[in-house]
Amino acid sequence: MTVTSSPRPPRLLGDVDSADSERANRHWWDDEAADYHAEHGDFIGGTTPGGEFVWGPERLREADVHLLGDVAGRAVLEIGCGSAPCSRWLRAQGADVVGLDVSIGMLHHGIAAMAQDAAPVPLVQAGAEHLPFADASFDLACSSFGAVPFVADSARVMREVARVLRPGGRWVFSTNHPMRWMFLDDPGPDGLVVRMSYFSRTPYSEADDDGTVTYVEHHRTIGDRVREIVAAGLVLEDIVEPEWPDDLEDEWGQWSPLRGSYFPGTAVFVCHKPA
Repeated sequence: MTVTSSPRPPRLLGDVDSADSERANRHWWDDEAADYHAEHGDFIGGTTPGGEFVWGPERLREADVHLLGDVAGRAVLEIGCGSAPCSRWLRAQGADVVGLDVSIGMLHHGIAAMAQDAAPVPLVQAGAEHLPFADASFDLACSSFGAVPFVADSARVMREVARVLRPGGRWVFSTNHPMRWMFLDDPGPDGLVVRMSYFSRTPYSEADDDGTVTYVEHHRTIGDRVREIVAAGLVLEDIVEPEWPDDLEDEWGQWSPLRGSYFPGTAVFVCHKPA
């Protein structure tokens, strides 16, 4: 699970294609991996033996909601696994897991964490738009804030997932809730004021002094996500919008008890491939 953790001022630079998005985000997560885990490693289960599987900052745990169903003995692909706490948790539940991420820096943290696990998880460095696996290789696929918001062509990701899933396989992924696009990444009162159009698909991006793009997030509306899923031949079962827990007082970048009390921060899309 990789959720950005620093509020950012808006800086829209126009469309960013797949190659530039992948290059920018690969380098960004490589550079930020250490700081990210120093700040959030405990929450995401990066320091927990056997890992942990949370679907977002609202602390919705797969162990409680079972959106993937019974994983024991199933072949599972985690897309955008980061340091692989979710993959490690799935492995501890008896799944046959492969974790994939574009950032070697994040994967290195996963390898280090596996030293305390009973069985390691194979990790693959690759982008989500071109999954390096044969057709019908997996029973389940999942992504907790990984890959989907960071790629230019998320519709292709849906098609790739459909390709590598076996008939009847499940695909569950979480992203920042699309309505969050309208607001600043601010956990306080300024983050409650609409600043941008929900319908603007211009990606959020940052660039260095030379104009090279260094970070990208891509926005899709709820309708866009549904159409991408359906066009890939998948069936959408549910969209889960976790509420902010009453006992959770921590802030995580734009996520906070204040904002969580007014509107959702996470959307979990539950899908399957027809048998």
